[in-house]
Amino acid sequence: MIPVILSGGSGTRLWPLSRGQHPKQFLPLVSNKSMLQETVLRLQGVSNLKAPIGVCNESHRFMMAEQLREIDMPPAAIILEPVGKNTAPAVAMAALAAESKDDILLILPADHVIADIVAFQQAVTQAEELAKTGSLVTFGVVPTVPETGYGYIKAGESKNEHAFVVDSFVEKPDLKTAQKYLDSGEYFWNSGMFVFKASCYLEELEKFNPEMLAVCKKAFDLAEVDADFVRLDKASFSQCPADSIDFAIMEKTHRAVVVSLDAEWNDVGSFSALWEVIDKDDQGNAISGDVVTVNTENCFLHSSSRLIATVGVDNLVVIETADAVMVASKDRVQEVKAIVDKLKSQNRLESEVHRKVYRPWGYYDLVDHGDRHNAKRIVVNVGAKLSVQKHHHRAEHWIVVKGTALVSRGEEQILLTENESTYIPLGVVHSLENPGVIPLEMIEVQSGSYLGEDDIIRYDDKYGRS
Repeated sequence: MIPVILSGGSGTRLWPLSRGQHPKQFLPLVSNKSMLQETVLRLQGVSNLKAPIGVCNESHRFMMAEQLREIDMPPAAIILEPVGKNTAPAVAMAALAAESKDDILLILPADHVIADIVAFQQAVTQAEELAKTGSLVTFGVVPTVPETGYGYIKAGESKNEHAFVVDSFVEKPDLKTAQKYLDSGEYFWNSGMFVFKASCYLEELEKFNPEMLAVCKKAFDLAEVDADFVRLDKASFSQCPADSIDFAIMEKTHRAVVVSLDAEWNDVGSFSALWEVIDKDDQGNAISGDVVTVNTENCFLHSSSRLIATVGVDNLVVIETADAVMVASKDRVQEVKAIVDKLKSQNRLESEVHRKVYRPWGYYDLVDHGDRHNAKRIVVNVGAKLSVQKHHHRAEHWIVVKGTALVSRGEEQILLTENESTYIPLGVVHSLENPGVIPLEMIEVQSGSYLGEDDIIRYDDKYGRS
């Protein structure tokens, strides 16, 4: 069985923690591991697993590769989507990438929380046995409340004690309808997790959406393979219809089976959902970071970089990051997405990136910026190298704080150590690498008429960036 980790979500309802370039699945929201890492680690103990296949946005590729490396789970492949097309094409690509079309795929979104790992693994084993017989299996979460934020699955004829033929998929209901579903005992929450043979999935896709399959095959056949990365052909994949597995196949196939899952599952789609799964104090507050409370109850309070202090409040969400503070009523956190939409309409960078931005070579922290200057703290990993590049609109001053920097500046090569500096004039081709044995830390001061990150002309890049 091959775990297929779907990591295409943007997590806009968890802004400002989750950003377009660093979404929730890469964040340690419920433990010291990221949600992506937790998704893979909870499979430890499941027998006969092959190396995972990851599917993610092209801009997230290094985060996925690095986070899998950190937990010693090297992937069989990381499939890079040049554009998002929902889950059906993403899974088609994983099925096409499988070593054998008889391989069983375990489809897992990278942003779920599952507390009862033993129950989850038992359900996976049950689903695997059904998938061997040609069924397309989904997991139906046993509902505990009349939830209106999830789709539902109605169970039909019983296959065994834990599995049922799928009668129908139901869209998110209103509260009254959700209560009826809960009372009937015939409905499950739709988890968005699946198990099936690669061949069975492709057969059903051919039957119900042949256009999608044809485009996926073309994009996969024209893909470029670069180390662990499979770069899908952008021109072909851009023509692919966008659809979920549910709409494209599961609602139409006669091979759909649902396995009951009672494992304290949560898709952490909002701060209220995250509040549910995090430990709370005696006043019902979920607290992270530097927080002081007085007469505060049932709040979600998260500090990333400075003190949060609350007095006499109830049922609030307060999220602080280095560049933003978000305050919301806990029962209206679904509307946080509207903040992100407004930021995007105003072309605000806060919708996409944090002040700290991760790159394949390390990261930078934008500590100060103005109309004609930026100041960054840059950390370059051991052995890493920034691209050979130049800028049309800015010059740069580099000051080494810790470690050693090897700087190429035009025809020169300069070795800098702590407290030494250099200057990169506008238009000069340059590069920076860390030849030492400790991380390189430096301060970069940019000055010029335009300071956008798109003012980079790359001539050579070891990470394959254009």
